[in-house]
Amino acid sequence: MKKIVVFASGTGTNFKVLLDACKSGEINGEIILLITNKQDIGALKIAEEGGIESKIISPKTDNYENILYEILKEIKPDLICLAGYLLKIPQQILEICPIMNIHPALLPNYGGKGMYGAKVHQAVLDSGDKTTGVTVHFIDEEYDKGKIILQEKIEIAKGETVESLTAKIQQVEHKIYPKAVKLFCNKKAEI
Repeated sequence: MKKIVVFASGTGTNFKVLLDACKSGEINGEIILLITNKQDIGALKIAEEGGIESKIISPKTDNYENILYEILKEIKPDLICLAGYLLKIPQQILEICPIMNIHPALLPNYGGKGMYGAKVHQAVLDSGDKTTGVTVHFIDEEYDKGKIILQEKIEIAKGETVESLTAKIQQVEHKIYPKAVKLFCNKKAEI
């Protein structure tokens, strides 16, 4: 069984889906820790309710990168999953284990620094594209440039709004993120 650490900065919906998939046995893995950079977020409540240890580590903390590194080096995770974590992962953390991320567009389109959440959806709608989707990928030193594991396309309806697109994208995220983690845990996805 693979040891998984999740990094989250928000409501934790993708964290919850991954946690449920691990607990049900769909994923041959166990989430052993939640790391967040914010207090009073939904992800912390999900961790508490699910019996998952959590740590709040602000990037404003002295030695932020070293603290993260030491925690992860000690627990030796097999995989880190980013679930709405809005900070760039420090270089030394990339050396510990593979790190997976979910992005609300079809990379390489609409990726890069500052492209997350509603900003991505607005850019997609402004472009006039007829389709968008979700990408699960490994991360590397550059924003949204790592190896793609899974993608799923969705149609953009006439009159689509950022809110309606967000809801459609989130449904797809909740479907394909557990699939990608399952592939990794079954040794069918690797960097």
